[in-house]
Amino acid sequence: MTKVSKNVTETRAKKTAGKRKLKTPAAASQDEAPARVPADDGLSDTRVVSLGERAYRRLREMILDRELEAGALLNEHRVADQLDMSRTPVREALIRLTGEGLLVRADARSFSVRTVSAREFFESMRVRETLEAQAIDLGIQRLSIASIEALEVQVHALEVGVHTEVEHREFDDLLHRTIAEASGNAVLVQMIVMMRLNARLFRVTSHLHRQQENHVEHLAILAALKSRDVVEARNAMINHIRGLQDDVIKAITG
Repeated sequence: MTKVSKNVTETRAKKTAGKRKLKTPAAASQDEAPARVPADDGLSDTRVVSLGERAYRRLREMILDRELEAGALLNEHRVADQLDMSRTPVREALIRLTGEGLLVRADARSFSVRTVSAREFFESMRVRETLEAQAIDLGIQRLSIASIEALEVQVHALEVGVHTEVEHREFDDLLHRTIAEASGNAVLVQMIVMMRLNARLFRVTSHLHRQQENHVEHLAILAALKSRDVVEARNAMINHIRGLQDDVIKAITG
């Protein structure tokens, strides 16, 4: 074999060997992808996370909307049956709600809706006065006129027709959260949320209906915010929080 022929043969052999080593993109991705580990209930990991979030939202809603009373016992197995889910996402949701302070451990497989005493309620409301007034100090210049007016529109919409207590609660949460987040202080926001949850849990056993009073007080807060009057906005917020405390005292004392 001539030297040239030998070189050609070797070149072809190298190309053939190279082709054997190459894989299609699909084949390569299959080799590189990690093995898919099924969850213990036969669902994919992504599906379990999704179900966990759904279970969390549904249970949280049931607690805040008073479908579950303070002290109500939640057994992991029974909750899973009621929500038509496996135990894994339900357990995740229950643990998450415990971390938020909405539930407490009853035993290894059960939780209960946390009970807030009258003392804890009033102490939390006093803390709210300070925190939410501080949020106004920090955020009054950051709240746009458009966002304030959008909240005013929603208040007026709730004044017309019949609306559920859930709708009123959701707007109340929106208004207070909007003001808190305008402060730009994430820790302050978290503390306000926690104190508001304490108030909500106490109200689970004290069914108060003060929607009209809330409308008037919310509009006073928004009017002061829109005029950039920090003193008036602080006073309106504190009066709003104290108004709720006064109603609770009346409900307790009869």
